[in-house]
Amino acid sequence: MIRTIYFDCDSTLSSIEGIDELGHFAGDKLSKQLAKLTNQAMNGALPLEGVYPQRLELLRPTASQVASLGESYIARLVPQAEEVIIALGHLGKQIGIVSGGIRQAVLPLARHLGIPAERVHAVELAFDADGGYVDFDHESSLWKSGGKASLLGALPARQHPICLVGDGITDLEAAKSVELFVGFGGVARRKVVESTCEHYLPGPGLGGLLEILLDEEELADLREQPVFAALLQS
Repeated sequence: MIRTIYFDCDSTLSSIEGIDELGHFAGDKLSKQLAKLTNQAMNGALPLEGVYPQRLELLRPTASQVASLGESYIARLVPQAEEVIIALGHLGKQIGIVSGGIRQAVLPLARHLGIPAERVHAVELAFDADGGYVDFDHESSLWKSGGKASLLGALPARQHPICLVGDGITDLEAAKSVELFVGFGGVARRKVVESTCEHYLPGPGLGGLLEILLDEEELADLREQPVFAALLQS
């Protein structure tokens, strides 16, 4: 029985890619350049550490822009994300987020979904007194290839068995560190993920996740609740 479910943020819980969203502040040319780098990294064509510092240095996002991104994450939730998390909470599951995105932007989304800050793993940015970009947390493993696998593999036994849900190559890499991995294609269908993982949810919403990770007793519990029964039928 799965005890903890970790979700990726970008293109999994929310339908946007945070770094690309920040690119809108920088104009069309830079935005397209950033989107290309993101796709190459998420599809495995480039190592994450090869693009992560480059993207942030190009953008140099301000604290106010990052705050705006947090609002966008909430406004662009993937269909059924909130309902699925409520259903999992009803069953006593622990929920977390593991993301190579910006922690200050992911935290508002986590609060909106009722996910405690201690189970939010993302990359912290440093800003100066005026809110200007200074640097990112180089000590975090999440800006590097294999970072999610390393982090999830180091989680305490009390969080296991763990399910990870995500769309990209960094999520697929982490499959070896958890008991269940579910690839999600509701926002971005990445061939390397779809063709490799055993469990793949095409979307567009997250409702189908419940049938994959819950046992019959847990599903029966949800079916007894009208709001959750409707979710299972979606």
